[in-house]
Amino acid sequence: MTTTPPEAAALLRNAYLRVTRPRTAVIDELYRHPHTDADDVATAVRLRLGKVSRQAIYDVLHALTDARIVRRIEPAGSPALYELHTGDNHHHLVCRRCGRLADVDCAVGEAPCLEPSQTHGFEVDEAEVVFWGLCPECLAADATPP
Repeated sequence: MTTTPPEAAALLRNAYLRVTRPRTAVIDELYRHPHTDADDVATAVRLRLGKVSRQAIYDVLHALTDARIVRRIEPAGSPALYELHTGDNHHHLVCRRCGRLADVDCAVGEAPCLEPSQTHGFEVDEAEVVFWGLCPECLAADATPP
C-alpha cells in the first residue's frame, strides 16, 4: 500500500507545510511501514528519490512530527520509531526480547484514554502507554526444548 501524492500533499497543505518530494516520500514510507526508525526511512527514501542526506530526512521527520502528521515513539532501549499520526491515541505493545512493536487500541474510553491524578494545570489531549512483554514468537522459542 502507498499513499497517493494527492493524499500526502493534502496532509502537508493542511499542516501549512510545503509539499516536497522528500516529505511525500517519508509520508509514503511511514504509511507502508509504520514503526520505522529514521535510518530505515532514509534508506527507503534514497532508493526512491536518489541522493537525499540523512540530515534532510531527520529535518523532514522533525517537521512532520511538529505538525502532528507523524508520531514519534521512543521505546526504552531502541531508537526512535515513527508512524503516521492517526489521531486515534492508540498505544503500543513492545517485546522485551526482539523489540517487535504492535499497535493496541486505546486502553479505556475516549482520548486521552487515561486521566492523570494531577494535571498541574495542563490541558491533557493525549496519553501514551507502552505495554511490555514477550511476543508470541519469543514465547514459542522459550517453550521449544533445545
